[in-house]
Amino acid sequence: MVFNLQTTYYKTPIGIAKIEGDENGIQSISVLDENTSTIINSTEEIPTCLQKCVTQLDEYFNGNRKEFNLKLNPKGTAFQQSVWNELVNIPFGSTRTYLEQTKQLGDVKAIRAVASANGKNPIWIVIPCHRVIGSDGSLTGYAGGVWRKKWLLEHESGAKQQTLF
Repeated sequence: MVFNLQTTYYKTPIGIAKIEGDENGIQSISVLDENTSTIINSTEEIPTCLQKCVTQLDEYFNGNRKEFNLKLNPKGTAFQQSVWNELVNIPFGSTRTYLEQTKQLGDVKAIRAVASANGKNPIWIVIPCHRVIGSDGSLTGYAGGVWRKKWLLEHESGAKQQTLF
């Protein structure tokens, strides 16, 4: 059955999240830059299929959620799907290097392909690509910006964070 893709916006401490999905699950959560012209109407009703996602993101940012329990439906290749499925196994407050991630997937030679798939992750935070770091501990390769990756890792470590938006 085909459903109409629904969209809502959610204000986070590090930017506006654009959430898209339907009854088949969440297809994407992306962060918009602060200079976006998107106007968020706080009186806008959140589509039913996206309400659970907004609630869980709110709990996450308020420090009351460490795991997400959402129906996900990201669009990508079979390889990308396998990489994203592995990302959800990285526990809250932990990190994994790109090399460790490729070892988990069974092919250390695929490190660039794995890093590329991480960068194409369509479901921000819920599929936690922000938890993957360089072998030297550097915060490399985050589509939402390295400063957001740093903020999220510090948030998950229990550090007191400031709202930046």
